[in-house]
Amino acid sequence: QVHLVESGGGLVQSGGSLRLSCVASESIYSIGTMGWYRQVPGKQRELVAGITSSGRTNYGDSAAGRFTISRDNAKNTVYLQMNSLKPEDTAVYYCAASSLFVATMPDEYDYWGQGTQVTVSS
Repeated sequence: QVHLVESGGGLVQSGGSLRLSCVASESIYSIGTMGWYRQVPGKQRELVAGITSSGRTNYGDSAAGRFTISRDNAKNTVYLQMNSLKPEDTAVYYCAASSLFVATMPDEYDYWGQGTQVTVSS
């Protein structure tokens, strides 16, 4: 069982930046894919970004060009740097871990954090 704890959410003005962190309870060195998803009430969970154990990244359409995912295996931590934030980025952001080398769908992830709220004001 891997426990994931997100932090770094909060309130920011449109155009601002935030960096989310996700700390795992054990080494992420061997975890296939780490990802960030987000969800707003009434909508499905949406992929923000994913990163494989080899460092290959993929991004959701809404994040491409503005967000950057990275991982520090030595610290068991995954980051999501979010720049040029927009009000439509407002959501609860979840960290997730998958045993698959490449995971792109929510049901391919085995572990989820509790989420951190990001609110972007206009």
